[in-house]
Amino acid sequence: MLTLFTDTDTDFTPEIAKEYGYKLISMPYSIDTKTFWPYEDSETIDLHAFYDGLRNGVLPTTGGISAERYKNYFRPEFEKGNDILYVHFSAAMTITFRAMDEAVAELLQEFPERKFWHIDTKGITIVSYNIVREVGDMIKAGRTVDEVLAWADREVDHFAQYFFADDLKFFKRSGRVSGIAATMGTLVGIRPIICMNEEGKMVSIGKERGRANAMDRLVKVVEELGDDIKNHHFIIGHTDAPELAAELKDMLHKRFGDDLLIETVVTNPTAGSHCGPNGVGVSFHAKSRT
Repeated sequence: MLTLFTDTDTDFTPEIAKEYGYKLISMPYSIDTKTFWPYEDSETIDLHAFYDGLRNGVLPTTGGISAERYKNYFRPEFEKGNDILYVHFSAAMTITFRAMDEAVAELLQEFPERKFWHIDTKGITIVSYNIVREVGDMIKAGRTVDEVLAWADREVDHFAQYFFADDLKFFKRSGRVSGIAATMGTLVGIRPIICMNEEGKMVSIGKERGRANAMDRLVKVVEELGDDIKNHHFIIGHTDAPELAAELKDMLHKRFGDDLLIETVVTNPTAGSHCGPNGVGVSFHAKSRT
């Protein structure tokens, strides 16, 4: 038997995970001295309250998880005789996957007959969500692990993600944007257009003044890079900005047709700690990521 894993940084919730049979690995964030474990501390998360906290000055921090915690997730499946496929957020964004490698190496010594595979989505939030969903669809359709891994080798770099943040102080604090850029962006309303590149890192591909221009830029990126878009899902993600997400959905339908498969999700709190509130982005199938 095969057990699927993903993590909360892919924007999967317990409900969507259950639909595909994924088990969720919780990626933590901390506020002051308290650490929160999404969907382990409680079954649901009040994301509006979380983002309101950010609006009111809360600045969370994030971190990886230990090898021991990974073993606690994986060992029960190996003990049942199950193999594991873990589809996860970008390894280039964190050192937590060193702990995962350590945990898996120890477990495979203990359970040498078991197998462990993983797919790096080279992204976080909605692009990871898009890929995790497609992998889930293939497994449900009866595709083998080898077929899924071959698909991932071909296709991961053909899922793009572009977004903008509303307040760059969160990126400034995490080091994602230089201090000067973050300060100036906040002062004059400049919004960088950010993507996940082929290395699995966040890069800025330009900047726009004001939300309206930033929204237009997202649609233009889809025009430039979109490939076979009607046979794949669009995922719109937002950091507690449902009106912007609805507007972007309407813009995409008007430009590309009412038959687009569009799903809207709220960005998970761990990633949202870096992005801040009032941002929006889109993931789609593309000729290339950049």
